[in-house]
Formats: sequence, C-alpha cells, structure tokens
Amino acid sequence: MTAKTSRKLINILTIVSTIIIILLTIYWYRLGIFDSQAKMRAYLANKQIIGPVVFILIQIVQVVIPIIPGGISLLGGVVFFGPVWGFIYNYVGICIGSIIIFFLARYYGKPFILHLVSEETYQKYMKWTKNQRKYNWFFALCIIAPAAPDDVLCMISGLTEMKFSTYLLIIILGKPWTIAAYSFGLMYGAKWVMNLLGK
Repeated sequence: MTAKTSRKLINILTIVSTIIIILLTIYWYRLGIFDSQAKMRAYLANKQIIGPVVFILIQIVQVVIPIIPGGISLLGGVVFFGPVWGFIYNYVGICIGSIIIFFLARYYGKPFILHLVSEETYQKYMKWTKNQRKYNWFFALCIIAPAAPDDVLCMISGLTEMKFSTYLLIIILGKPWTIAAYSFGLMYGAKWVMNLLGK
C-alpha cells in the first residue's frame, strides 16, 4: 500500500468514525444521559472497569492512527467519566499513544510518517529540526500550545536526535495543559450551545 493510499484510507475512516460518533451522541442524547448525572451513572454502572480500559485504548489508537477526531474523544472522556477521571483517562491514553508513535517513527523512519501525513507537511516541520536544541524548545512549546500539530511533531521528534528521556519529560509535563484546555473548553462550549438551544 502506498503512502498516498494510506492517507486516503485514513481520511475515509475518519469520516466514518465521525459519523458513528454523531449517531452514538444522538442515541445517548435520546437516552437522556447528557441531561442527568443519575442516568449517566446508571448507564456506566456496568462499565466501571471495561469502560475506562476501552476508552484509554481508543485514545491510544486515535493518537497512533488518527481516525477519530481528537477533540471529540477528549470531550467524551470528560462527559462520561467526569472532569477528574475523564482528564486522567485522556492523559494516560494520549501519553501512551505519544510514546508509541515516537518509537514507531524512530524505528520505521520517514516511510511510516508519510503513511499518515503528506510530503509537504513532513517537509514543513522537518525544517525545524536542523538545530536540535532549538527544535527541543519548539517541540515543548507546541505540546503546551492548544491547536498545535502534536501528533505530527511527536513523529518528527522520533527522527531527530532527541533523547527519549527529554521527549518523555516534555510529553508528561506539557500534555496536561492542552488536554485540560481542550476537554473543558469543549465541555463548556457544548453546554453554551445547549443553553442557546434552550436545553
């Protein structure tokens, strides 16, 4: 399978997964679990162990193979598991996924990355790697900053001379800020939309 074909397949899977998520959201909305904490707890009562495990696995997969929009899965964690545990599950899954793609890129190199992003995107960020020290700072700032292309940069980092210990430290210390910003921003944004709709 060529890199171009892989990217097309990922785009198709992203569309399909988004449609599935929308349909599931409509289903859950009709169940009333977004309107009542009691209904949500009842819905999750028999999923106390498997639910978090499955959700963390979903987060890992969406980092390594981006077929699920990251913002949607982050919001899902907070909605279904609450602000504290939702944040923790998001954090654990994304950190594990980030570690995996670092080593995949380091082991398989450029061909692996081109299965997920275009040559143009690859070259755009590889320009920052000419000076390792400056790239380390650039990477750290991007991990902290919302809306930065985290997953692409995690893969690019695997091709550089960055030590894994440096990478891990940046991920562990930087990810909480963006996860919190996305999770709670999306959650309150969704509530604002619901209020506008009179819910």
